[in-house]
Amino acid sequence: MWCMKKEGMKESREDYLETILILNKKSPGEVRPVDVANHLGITKPSVTRAMTELEKDGHITRNEKGRLLLTESGREIAENVYEKHQVITKLFAKCANVSEETAESDACKVEHVISEETFKGIKSYLDAMSGIGEG
Repeated sequence: MWCMKKEGMKESREDYLETILILNKKSPGEVRPVDVANHLGITKPSVTRAMTELEKDGHITRNEKGRLLLTESGREIAENVYEKHQVITKLFAKCANVSEETAESDACKVEHVISEETFKGIKSYLDAMSGIGEG
């Protein structure tokens, strides 16, 4: 899950943005670095370093309480990765007939390296065949 790809962005950074998106859906404007660390099962110092880089790159900001917020570019990246994660998880669970846990784990890896062309093809196929590609 922690390799390099995507126009120079580390996969882990995409995972951080995706995690902020997911956690903000549950508690808007209340995501702390420690929440990201707990969700991903990694250390807070690792998250702090990554947040500094993401902030420097313009993908996140912090509100007056130090909570993490996605910028427009950060949200776009996060939503793209999240959609890929959902569709690929469904593909693996339904079409490959693997457990939800295996589907989730494998989707975490594939979501970072799959081409847009292949992803769109898979999504179109799933939508046409059974509707499971709908995100």
